Amino acid sequence: MKQSLIYVVLFLVTLSVKASYVLLPMDDATQQNHLKAYGITYWCLSKDYKASWLLNYRGGSFLLPDADEIRKECKIRGVSFEIISDSEEASILDEISSPSQNMESVILEKAPKIAVYTPKGKQPWDDAVTLVLTYAEIPFTPIYDEEVLSDQLLLYDWLHLHHEDFTGQYGKFYSAYKNTPWYIEQKKDSEALASKLGYSKVSQEKGAVAKKIRDFVVGGGFMFAMCSATDSFDISLTADGVDICEAMFDGDASEPNYQSKLNYGNSFAFKDFTLERRPEQYEFSDIDMTTKRRITPDKDYFTLMEYSAKWDPIPSMLCQNHTQLVKGFMGQTTSFDSALIKSNVLIMGACELNGEARYIHGEKGKGMFTFFGGHDPEDYQHQVGDPPTVLDLHPNSPGYRLILNNVLFPAAKKKKLKT
Repeated sequence: MKQSLIYVVLFLVTLSVKASYVLLPMDDATQQNHLKAYGITYWCLSKDYKASWLLNYRGGSFLLPDADEIRKECKIRGVSFEIISDSEEASILDEISSPSQNMESVILEKAPKIAVYTPKGKQPWDDAVTLVLTYAEIPFTPIYDEEVLSDQLLLYDWLHLHHEDFTGQYGKFYSAYKNTPWYIEQKKDSEALASKLGYSKVSQEKGAVAKKIRDFVVGGGFMFAMCSATDSFDISLTADGVDICEAMFDGDASEPNYQSKLNYGNSFAFKDFTLERRPEQYEFSDIDMTTKRRITPDKDYFTLMEYSAKWDPIPSMLCQNHTQLVKGFMGQTTSFDSALIKSNVLIMGACELNGEARYIHGEKGKGMFTFFGGHDPEDYQHQVGDPPTVLDLHPNSPGYRLILNNVLFPAAKKKKLKT
């Protein structure tokens, strides 16, 4: 009798363990550290736990199985969590599945392998994505031109590009920084690397890198770019085989009438743009709205678009947040002229006051890309040499959440098409 009672108790305990879940709420009022909540979810996936992303439910919450180590990890990282029963979980999923609710539950299957495109040496600026990945404790591998050109992108699911110049013009920093030690050293290192890899010009080597990244996306990879990596990447593809660099960048003059030789069919997101010919101008083209903006910092916000979570889960995932209004921030490429964005590209975040897009997404071949204008979501006008943002001061940043949406997005289970 006593032994039977023990078995019954053990059976009930087993049921209670299986029947409870960890909910990471992502609403504004409850979650004390939104950014690290993504890290917890990624950590669970890396340990082969199942996870669900509850789109539009309490700010895009995460549902995890209950386990002592998950609870412990949440406490260590300062992430708010709730323990819910089997019946509560069923009730939430029932609410989400209702046709009257713009919600969806998306299964996250596997932690994506992440690569960050960054040079080996120290840069005079920081990288928002590297900062937030480190803060959220999401592992990543730094790679650069040698790895890209030797096809090592095949090892990764997700690639980030940030403050980079794929045109070979050294960020158009010539006028302001040509005599500074870091600029001189960077130019020297870039030329040496291009020569080592078999290219006579940095612009040619960077163009080859851009095409390898293009192939990575076309083959099914996910690319996320910010700041100058967005437009300089598209410009590099558009100007393939055309010399758009002046003598101070590559030793000889640009091609005559190079604007007319651009092939906009090669670009991912932008069309019909005009390149900035002046080497002393800190700008690549008229894609960027930085010099055309007429808005004060206190009114600089952009609005996230709302999508059907059930029918458009991809942009819904990418726009999950605890607010639809996100504070704007600047960069070398701050935002994109909406008139120059291809019609098949989604504008997911926009500032209507300026007619500018801040956050866009599209497909290329079997893969996808997202471009996010600006340099650092919590540093309005980040300058060269400024210290990096301390994310402990911004654990609930809506702008940084958009970055982490893109990090987790490749983990989503692909649904079979209904047709």
